[in-house]
Amino acid sequence: MSTILYGIPNCDTIKKAKKWLADNDIAFTFHDYRKDGIDNDFLVRAESELGWEAMLNKRGTTFRQLEEQANLDKDKALALLELHPAMVKRPILVHDNAFYIGFKPAQYEEIFC
Repeated sequence: MSTILYGIPNCDTIKKAKKWLADNDIAFTFHDYRKDGIDNDFLVRAESELGWEAMLNKRGTTFRQLEEQANLDKDKALALLELHPAMVKRPILVHDNAFYIGFKPAQYEEIFC
């Protein structure tokens, strides 16, 4: 079983997810969007399971400053997410090739227990 947590290390939600995984002895790899990048293949795979609307971090300043907000479609959104990884809602967890978004302890309990 492989588990990868995607996000940005200084994000509070990422810190909570990492702590939950460590506290529950779940081995995982952390993929830092800013340091390790994010590619179109990952975004396309994630979008097929999660939907592009769910992947957008609409609360962040990067999204709020976009002029293209009103006219977004899947292709434009994926291009913007690749260009601005901070706009990807976090965390995205990939466990056994299944994609999950966000962090809630109950959700992780269902995934791992």
